[in-house]
Amino acid sequence: MRKFEDTYRHKGLRKKLVDHLRSKGITDERVLEAINNIPRHYFLDSAFDEKAYEDKAFPIAVGQTISQPYTVAYQSQLLEVKPFDKVLEIGTGSAYQACVLAEMGAQVFTIERQKALFDHNKQFVHLRKYPNIKYFYGDGFEGLPTFAPFDKVIITAAAPYIPEKLIGQMKAGAKMVIPLGEGAVQRMIRLTKRADGSCLEEVFANFSFVPMLGGREGM
Repeated sequence: MRKFEDTYRHKGLRKKLVDHLRSKGITDERVLEAINNIPRHYFLDSAFDEKAYEDKAFPIAVGQTISQPYTVAYQSQLLEVKPFDKVLEIGTGSAYQACVLAEMGAQVFTIERQKALFDHNKQFVHLRKYPNIKYFYGDGFEGLPTFAPFDKVIITAAAPYIPEKLIGQMKAGAKMVIPLGEGAVQRMIRLTKRADGSCLEEVFANFSFVPMLGGREGM
């Protein structure tokens, strides 16, 4: 069984990463503090130990990736998370993004469609540090109506369209951050739900995500 160690070297590399994110325009100190607190190397194969704090995406199981730290920080900043916010995350992946939100005090409800990743996260000892993350195996397009409404929704894959069911699971005033579009590049969009059910849409920078798919894999 892999032994996890968070050394002074790792902590120094994390501080350098945080300084780099700050230089790229991340200004939310709570986001930066969360990234500084989380040993990203725990989420990667031990072969990536030295590279874990580079500002790059890396492969994880079943053809997925752990997002670039800048992307995680950017989405987290746009989400404007407050302590005790109920956050619906679509696409658990490595669970690194969920941990950043949990470090910021959110109650995170995260859905993963890949059974292999869902099962891996259930066994991942480090995640037990965060009782405020609840894991679900399911179809992200369906959301979690049983646990709605949510204060925030974050989608960590390229959505071909805005899922109406997820809008329906948001409170009035809630925000959704979603990389929207098919193909190699997506626009980061932030939606704020109005009291009448319509949404204010803001458009931000371009990013590149793996596609958001429906259904479940690996039953």
